[in-house]
Amino acid sequence: MKKVAIVGCGGSGKSHVARELGRILDAPVTHLDAAFYDDEWNALPMDKFTEVQRELVAKPRWVIDGNYNSTLPVRLEACDTVILMDVSTVAALYGIFSRQIRHGAGHKGNGVHNRIHWGVIKYVATYRRKMRPRVVAKIEEYAAGRADVVLLANRRQTRRWLRKVAAEQS
Repeated sequence: MKKVAIVGCGGSGKSHVARELGRILDAPVTHLDAAFYDDEWNALPMDKFTEVQRELVAKPRWVIDGNYNSTLPVRLEACDTVILMDVSTVAALYGIFSRQIRHGAGHKGNGVHNRIHWGVIKYVATYRRKMRPRVVAKIEEYAAGRADVVLLANRRQTRRWLRKVAAEQS
């Protein structure tokens, strides 16, 4: 496991898993929200964002978390492992609100990018029905059969899996 793409709904735990895996694997971690948004929440133009990702995945080791469905093939074609954070809608909504309470709003420099508004809530609330099938289809198209695909359905399973990976690395 040297090149890991982590995808899933907002509030699912992508950034936490990325930080932990980066530590366990001794690999650089990139949170795509940090690459896409500046401190005032201005978005990077999509062509530049795509190029940033191409540069990141050309490196020998990396952990990258974030969905960004339009650029997902860049990461899926380059990774050796895909982690799909497949938590319930309730768990994801809990995740975005509890993160807001724990960390406050804004950019925190550790993958925590909080900005809750109606669009974010709607995205998280409809992710399993609308976005998840598109993400799964891209995983099947670009990574299945070539990369290991890990599905993590809840926080307990995620903690167990991280402990297993840590034990295998030591």
